[in-house]
Amino acid sequence: MDKEYSFTADSPGTRLDKLVVERCPELSRTHAQELIAQSYVRVNNQPAKASLRLKSGDRVTITIPPSPPSRLLPEAIPLTIVYEDRDLIVIDKPAGLTTHPAPGHPSHTLINALLAHFPDLPQNSDWQRPGIVHRLDKDTSGLILIAKNRPALANLANQFKTRSVVKVYQVLVRGHLSPERGAIEAPIGRNPSNRKKMAVVTEGRQARTEYRVAKYLDGYSLLEVTPETGRTHQIRVHLSAIGHPVVGDTTYGLKSDKLKRQFVHACLLGFRLPSSGQYVEFTAKLPPDLEQALKKIA
Repeated sequence: MDKEYSFTADSPGTRLDKLVVERCPELSRTHAQELIAQSYVRVNNQPAKASLRLKSGDRVTITIPPSPPSRLLPEAIPLTIVYEDRDLIVIDKPAGLTTHPAPGHPSHTLINALLAHFPDLPQNSDWQRPGIVHRLDKDTSGLILIAKNRPALANLANQFKTRSVVKVYQVLVRGHLSPERGAIEAPIGRNPSNRKKMAVVTEGRQARTEYRVAKYLDGYSLLEVTPETGRTHQIRVHLSAIGHPVVGDTTYGLKSDKLKRQFVHACLLGFRLPSSGQYVEFTAKLPPDLEQALKKIA
């Protein structure tokens, strides 16, 4: 059950995150900042930044969701393993499965499923993300890479950091996107009016997304999208920003009567094997729900 706190600021000029920790000693500064970023902390019933300097009389409300289990538990969730060796696993993740535990999703994640098959995944800087080198949104399907040991984790993380990993997504957007090939370059950060969402903002982090139109359909464009950077919700935010929102994306676009989730599928993943340095590529077909959506449109 959620814990809730509410109080009135009485020390003007104090940072929001500092005051939250003072009033809720159970929270670390990092945990407080995470709660603020996810809009669990509100000032005068509005989302706010951790750095906000409070005014006397500001009303602060804090909601603390239940903590994940003190340790990650394996769960018997079916997995589609595309490739496996001594260093890594490539999974074709289904839509609806969160990558790792987080506030609001303490269990039934890809990590819980993996631990049932691979109980010794290497620890990351975050104990809830063993083996994780990148992630996919809950409602994005397709290929995701997991490290099985510490040297592989470091090697693969460096490949992502240096942007040498090739990632291609199949994405369906509204409208006929022109030109047929292009790149979207716009900084992405937290939406100042809704901290649970991302947006193109001047003070955001640099982000670049390349695309190619694979097919024009009746009022839609099927794209092959290659994000050069890996910002949160990057593909969906960038395409929405240029007026071509992803079909089925209720966060940055509009819901669709043809699909119950966003049409984003990680169809290709290319990287170098940690053991040999050999470059390899893996592909994943569109899942049935996305295939069916295309048939309804065509």
